Amino acid sequence: MSGAVIIGAGPGIGQAVARRFAGEGLPITLIARGGETLRAVASEVASLGVSHGASHGASRGAPHGVPVVTLQADCTDRAELDAALDRAIGEHGVPEVAVYNAALVRADELGELSVREHLEAWAVNVVGALNAAARLAPAMAARGRGTFLVTGGMPEPKPQYVSLSLGKAGVRTLVALLDQQYGSSGVHVASVTVDGPVAPGTDFDPDDIAEHYWQLHTQPRHLWNREVLHTGRS
Repeated sequence: MSGAVIIGAGPGIGQAVARRFAGEGLPITLIARGGETLRAVASEVASLGVSHGASHGASRGAPHGVPVVTLQADCTDRAELDAALDRAIGEHGVPEVAVYNAALVRADELGELSVREHLEAWAVNVVGALNAAARLAPAMAARGRGTFLVTGGMPEPKPQYVSLSLGKAGVRTLVALLDQQYGSSGVHVASVTVDGPVAPGTDFDPDDIAEHYWQLHTQPRHLWNREVLHTGRS
């Protein structure tokens, strides 16, 4: 059974999205740069399924739940990311849904960062998503269905977060480009724009935000949205 791939599977939105899709019975692949991060998120998601590290062959979790695969990759390294996505396809097939949740979040003002630092931020915030889509969207289109979602932010640019503001604007444009190229083939491309700091028990609780991803994935085609804004206000 095809499942969900979460790229940037950290302890906030990434973990919440993984749990939301696992709760619907989809096999889960978690991709992150750090092994410790992967183990922590997999431990949480494993309460809804079977967790195993694909690179180590170990397994744990409830024996009758969905499988949870963990793969280490740096999203700014295209070869590593491609290899991880190929492994994910080998484990569960072309995913029904892929979520790009990686981001480099830091405060920086106009002129503060070097060119290299801006390029590093852009590589995480935009190019990683582009490369993930380049690997997965054509296969989804060939199958005739699939969902590719990106975590957005900064609906309005903020001068205290220049690199992130530029990156989230880039995400919005990338989603539009991918929709133009693959939407007619049945691939729903969209972003979830989060307009505030994510924290449990607040108006920006990651479990509440994760619901948007599921709703986008299950939207009827004639109602497809390209962006959902989570403002924290009901």
